[in-house]
Amino acid sequence: MIEPGPRDRFTVLYSSCYSSVYAYAVSRAGRQLAEEVASETFCVAWRRIDDVPDEALPWLLGVARNVLRESYRAEARRQSLEDELSAWGSATELTARDVAESVTERAAILRGLAALSDEDRELLTLVAWHGLRAVDAAKVVGCSTATYFVRLHRARRRLKRAMAAETDAITGAVFSSESLESAKESTR
Repeated sequence: MIEPGPRDRFTVLYSSCYSSVYAYAVSRAGRQLAEEVASETFCVAWRRIDDVPDEALPWLLGVARNVLRESYRAEARRQSLEDELSAWGSATELTARDVAESVTERAAILRGLAALSDEDRELLTLVAWHGLRAVDAAKVVGCSTATYFVRLHRARRRLKRAMAAETDAITGAVFSSESLESAKESTR
C-alpha cells in the first residue's frame, strides 16, 4: 500500500477532525472566535503535518488550546495598552493650559493609535513614550536601525492618515448637524 502524501493526509485529517476542533473552540470561546481558532489550528497542522500523530484529534485539540491561550494573551496585551494610553493621556490633560485643546488632541491621537496595527503602535511608542533611542528600539523589535527608521516613518504616516480621517469624520458630522440645525431654524 502506498503511503498518502502530505496533501492527502491533511485532507483526510481536515475532513475527519474539523467539526470536533470547531466544537471544542465554540465550547471554549464562543462562535465568534471559533472559526478563527479552528482555521489557525489547521494552519499549524498543515505546517507541521509530519509531526501530527496517527491519532490526530488530541494533538489538534492541544493546538487549538494553545491558539486560544495566545488569543487571550493578545487581548490582554491590547487591553493593557488601552489602559496605559488612557492613563498617560490623563496626566497630559491635567498639566495643559487649554484643556479643550488638550482633550481634542489626546482623543485624536488615541483614536489614531487605536486604528493602527500592534506593530505600528509599538514602533511609535518605543521612542515617543518609552524614551528609547532608535538603536535600542530597533533591538527590541528585532531589526536593524535603518529598517527601524523606515518602519517608524511608515508608522508615522499611517498615524497621520488615521488622525486626518478621524478629524474629517468629526468635522463632517459637526457640519452636517449644523446644517440640520440651520435648516430647522429656517423652517420655523
